[in-house]
Amino acid sequence: MTTYRQPVDRYWWAKRRSYLWFMLREKSCVFVAWSVLYLVLLVRAVGAGADTYQRFLDFSAHPLVVALNIVALIFLLLHAITWFGLAPRAMVIHIRRRRVPARAVLAGHYAAWLVVSVAVAWMVIS
Repeated sequence: MTTYRQPVDRYWWAKRRSYLWFMLREKSCVFVAWSVLYLVLLVRAVGAGADTYQRFLDFSAHPLVVALNIVALIFLLLHAITWFGLAPRAMVIHIRRRRVPARAVLAGHYAAWLVVSVAVAWMVIS
């Protein structure tokens, strides 16, 4: 005897906003992996010498790579923002037996992100 299974639409997750954001965050891991690979290739090219580094710069200037990096940046921002939004639920911090408000945990994450971003920008610019 077989049981009837109602067919499920392939894009069921696109019908609800919360599911859509969840799926986009999950799919952003592909772009996180690309960013890590890209940085590893950059470090390898810098260590290999001027010719290899120049080839990497030429590769990086290709319009497809530039477009991929722009899309990756957008997904990395989405990933970070949605992850930080979940942090107050995942990190229950107590100080003197009182729970730290969720906004304070969230503000701490964004403050740390800002400090790290300014430090990296300072190192790159100077």
